[in-house]
Amino acid sequence: MNCYFVYLSTTQSTNRLLIMRIVKRIIIILVVALLIFVAHVFVSTGYFRSIENSFDGTIVKRINLAGAEDIMLNNEEGYALISATARKGLPNDEEEFGGLYLLDLKDEMFALKKLTTNFKQSFAPHGISMFKTDSTYKVMAINHTPQKHSIEIFRLDKETLVHEKTLIDETIFSPNDVVMIDENKFYFTNDHKYTDGFGRLLEDYGGLAISNVIYFDGENYREVADGIAYANGINYDSKRNLLYVASPRKFLVKVYKRSEDGSLTFIENIDCGTGVDNIELDNEGHLWIGAHPNLLRFAAYAKGKKKTAPSEIIKIDYRDTNDYDIEIIYIEDGKNMSASTVAVPYKDLIITGNVMDPNFLVLKRN
Repeated sequence: MNCYFVYLSTTQSTNRLLIMRIVKRIIIILVVALLIFVAHVFVSTGYFRSIENSFDGTIVKRINLAGAEDIMLNNEEGYALISATARKGLPNDEEEFGGLYLLDLKDEMFALKKLTTNFKQSFAPHGISMFKTDSTYKVMAINHTPQKHSIEIFRLDKETLVHEKTLIDETIFSPNDVVMIDENKFYFTNDHKYTDGFGRLLEDYGGLAISNVIYFDGENYREVADGIAYANGINYDSKRNLLYVASPRKFLVKVYKRSEDGSLTFIENIDCGTGVDNIELDNEGHLWIGAHPNLLRFAAYAKGKKKTAPSEIIKIDYRDTNDYDIEIIYIEDGKNMSASTVAVPYKDLIITGNVMDPNFLVLKRN
């Protein structure tokens, strides 16, 4: 009997040791996995990138307008259309009353005029698009309110902007930017699949690539591209029938070929080495992009934990598949302007906006 109890005690002790070894190994694996994940987040968001201020030019003017997030150029008439709101943070959870503004580029004083003074409802404009009709312009603006997301449609005649209608659909759940193909057809990006919780955390920090692009053909909405990490800025090159989508979480610009029915065929990724945001095209088809070289610093800035975030402007000369050049036009630590999102070239000027800074900049290249 004593032998039995000794054997039982020895067996239990051995099992306990075995369980402790297994638990220890699991803990070690989890700690290593966590360290790898944290290292991946730091490396993949540009945290270790050094920022040395560089720009071959000067700051012509600082314009007092908060959160000038997206800018579109009307090169023919010499003005820029600006989407701005004084954001408290991202995502916004308070009512905001921003607006669309016209910046006169022919005027040396850069006169700024608010176009949405009669638009009284809550308006936190984000990405915008403009399309010329016979004698006027149709304008679309992504709108964020705490209650809903929508796309607002306006008609711009000279300097008079009239609101026409509001688009709401279940596919418009986390919209970021929009681009019109014609007066009735457009694409827009949803930068997240999950609007809150653990899913959003994985998208932001883990780089989960599950956001998408939606196409509206004049009657119906449908998904035409997915598997994108934080689908952000979007633009269309009508001369080459190419659609560009910014994926800042992966530092990529994704290139698609557009079919007549609106469907997209993926061509390639352009590795930009920075958190690309809005995409604008110049007359030669070059891509001009405002960007965030350090996404973790930008996230801390957006939450009010840091006073500044670095800004960067890049220019992409995209010639063909695997044939392109990337040039850094402007980069700084954020003391002149934090968290750049857009850059628009006009003659020897560059108008560049941001997410939350109280001013945006007009730059002049040497």
